Amino acid sequence: MYLAVFFASSGVITLYLTKNDPALLARRISAGPRAEKEKTQKIIMFFVTIAFGGMFIVSALDYRFMWSDVPLYAVIAGDILVAVGFFIVFLVYKENTFTSATIEVDKEQKVISTGPYALVRHPMYSGGLLMLLATPPALGSWWGLLSFMPTALLIVRRLLDEEKLLAKNLSGYIEYQQKVRSRLIPGIF
Repeated sequence: MYLAVFFASSGVITLYLTKNDPALLARRISAGPRAEKEKTQKIIMFFVTIAFGGMFIVSALDYRFMWSDVPLYAVIAGDILVAVGFFIVFLVYKENTFTSATIEVDKEQKVISTGPYALVRHPMYSGGLLMLLATPPALGSWWGLLSFMPTALLIVRRLLDEEKLLAKNLSGYIEYQQKVRSRLIPGIF
């Protein structure tokens, strides 16, 4: 079920971008530690990649050796939350054509403060973190959640670094920060 949700969601998004925003799709393809320009971001993304892969390995081992007893309703809820996370990411893509996979500012880029950006400054990370949190239970594993906290901390470190770059290089971003106070979760952080 998880694979169906994952591939259907990512497939729909890819088809949408292919038809409606191929430039954004091209920017999203170049991702990972090697694509980053800053050394700090290369290191962060290296460890995010390891933690992400570890989540699947631990979840698979957990399921195989039955370390966790994840009820069916938790598995279904996990799959639903993964789909919701993908939907949030889709809304971000629809709203912001400059959603690059690397931290950078395009010369034509402007501050986006509508759609999901009216609620939080980093809705892409919000959707991604929701997917990461929901994936282990969707795979029938509680132990897979162990990789969530280090991954979440790395993502927060990444977005704090990104905010410095945006405040310095993107006109109007400081005013946007004052208007939209939450980074990931409305009213909380």
